[in-house]
Amino acid sequence: MIEKFKTLFFVKSSLISLYLALTLPIPYISSEKLKIFSIITFVFGLLLIINITNDHVDTCDEKISYKTSFISKILGKKNWEIFWKDIKLIKSLPTSQGSNVNYFISYKNESFLVPQRVENFERLISLVEEKTKLNVDQISYISPLWTYKLLTYLSILMIIGEIIAFTI
Repeated sequence: MIEKFKTLFFVKSSLISLYLALTLPIPYISSEKLKIFSIITFVFGLLLIINITNDHVDTCDEKISYKTSFISKILGKKNWEIFWKDIKLIKSLPTSQGSNVNYFISYKNESFLVPQRVENFERLISLVEEKTKLNVDQISYISPLWTYKLLTYLSILMIIGEIIAFTI
């Protein structure tokens, strides 16, 4: 049975709302000559952000796969898959912000970044533990969920302020 794990809603919403907060004023403040161009690039950028936030993880009895969108592939992000039986260990490395990123290390010494920003993360981790028989206690979200929620709410407040400023 294939299980699909989508990108966390608040990760998507934080990126999309931040994009909107930063670019929404541009069509309003651009000169008349550039207004159509700025609207077109605004819409194009919005579609781009929505597309690149649609990465997901698929799992089945044999393997785990990371699937990126077409645009993400163009921008250099790659799909990957690894069979459960080929995972030798899970290596944890610290980030400069104080959290940890985790990698599946294969018997061929290939590294695959453990997806840490997916919905139903606890289920994904339990599958990893069940299929690999490895210790997954050190694996958690890469950053606390409240950070994504805070960024989303602050971005929404910026958008509301911009709408009020440009409609008055």
